[in-house]
Amino acid sequence: MNHPTVPYYPPSVWILAAFDPVLIGLALYLGWKADQFGKVVLVAMIALVVSVLVSWVLTGLGVPWPAPVGRELPTFFPVRTAAALIYAILGYTARRTIAPRA
Repeated sequence: MNHPTVPYYPPSVWILAAFDPVLIGLALYLGWKADQFGKVVLVAMIALVVSVLVSWVLTGLGVPWPAPVGRELPTFFPVRTAAALIYAILGYTARRTIAPRA
């Protein structure tokens, strides 16, 4: 009986998915622009989708990227999703702390 082999990726590779520059920049920016906390979840989803698409295109073009996405490569959606939500909350909180609206 052949059992499929599950690939193993060390934690250092998982962490790279959380430090995708597009994910960080977009989630922080859109989190900063969100005017209600409920929109932070939407912001996180948008940042996640855009960062995965950009990573996929750059990986397809052969550009070195900290968190590549491809057919044979892992996507690490749980890590990316959690990171997007954390960065969006940080952006939202920073806006309320640094530059509160009147």
